[in-house]
Amino acid sequence: MSFRAIEWKNETSTLRLVDQKLLPHTTRFVDLTTADAVAAAIADMTVRGAPAIGVAAAFGMVMTARQGPPKPLDDMQKSMQRADATLRASRPTAVNLFWALDRMQRAWSVANTPEDVVDVTVKTALDIEAEDIEVNRAISRHAMQVVPEGEAVFFHHCNTGSLATVDLGTALGIIRTAHESGRKVMAYLDETRPRLQGSKLSSFELMQYGVPHAIVVDGASAHIMRTRKVDLVVVGCDRVAANGDTANKIGTYNLALAARDNGVPFYVAAPSSTIDLSTPDGDAIEIEERDGREITEINGVAIAPTGAPTVNPAFDVTPARLISGIITEFGIILPPFAFNLEAILTVAR
Repeated sequence: MSFRAIEWKNETSTLRLVDQKLLPHTTRFVDLTTADAVAAAIADMTVRGAPAIGVAAAFGMVMTARQGPPKPLDDMQKSMQRADATLRASRPTAVNLFWALDRMQRAWSVANTPEDVVDVTVKTALDIEAEDIEVNRAISRHAMQVVPEGEAVFFHHCNTGSLATVDLGTALGIIRTAHESGRKVMAYLDETRPRLQGSKLSSFELMQYGVPHAIVVDGASAHIMRTRKVDLVVVGCDRVAANGDTANKIGTYNLALAARDNGVPFYVAAPSSTIDLSTPDGDAIEIEERDGREITEINGVAIAPTGAPTVNPAFDVTPARLISGIITEFGIILPPFAFNLEAILTVAR
């Protein structure tokens, strides 16, 4: 079974999303028709996952191009610039958001007529959507090189499946692909505090696909790796710096440290669009800070004293030294990352 958490309705210029804040117990779709609404959905995590965010933003630009009665080219370009700025401000860490908007901007900014603006934005957004599906499939194909034949036990963080992309997913897509290829798969899913994407979303997806798995608390990873068989860790990422440092959901760094101490290979599934050679290292990545109520409340129920202070970074940076390989649609990049990341992008171009 496959499902779409993000779907473009071209005839009505509507982006239909699964409201991921309500999963797994309530499945509700929301229909968005403006870039402002898309930006709000990205900011409040109605839609989440770096690839899905980029696709959503691209269609937000299409909505702007098609919005209202026909207008002169200068006015349309100004509207596009405003929408672009609004979408860029929705979440700062995921480079896919900026990659998609940059690609859209290169298309619409050189259009010669209002009609051309509409045409090129629609085509570019549809291309981004279709490419995401193919990229995810290619990542999973390459990953099978490092997934054991027969029995394969994974450890996974956050959610990186169909809910985080257009279709298959990145790291969770690898687990699903291994299962569908006939391997005997088991996956440990950490709950991923504070928003519980592992227990709420990744478990929801793997149950749809019949993949054996178990949810564990975030702090159990080292114990599980020390006392049970774990073949490899697979995680996604929101940005890869030029030196191979990767930013991903908070807790990934802890997981990488546990993996290193227990001799478990640690792989990052990363579409090439997440590789940002303009960012030299992880210290240069802006880390989003979110509302402290994500820590002090669960599903709106307070679990901490009223007024308790919080620090709530949404992401952390895993140093390149802890990463066994970065799995892209072009193949698995191995250390030294500072050289090999640039080399594979050169080949891709």
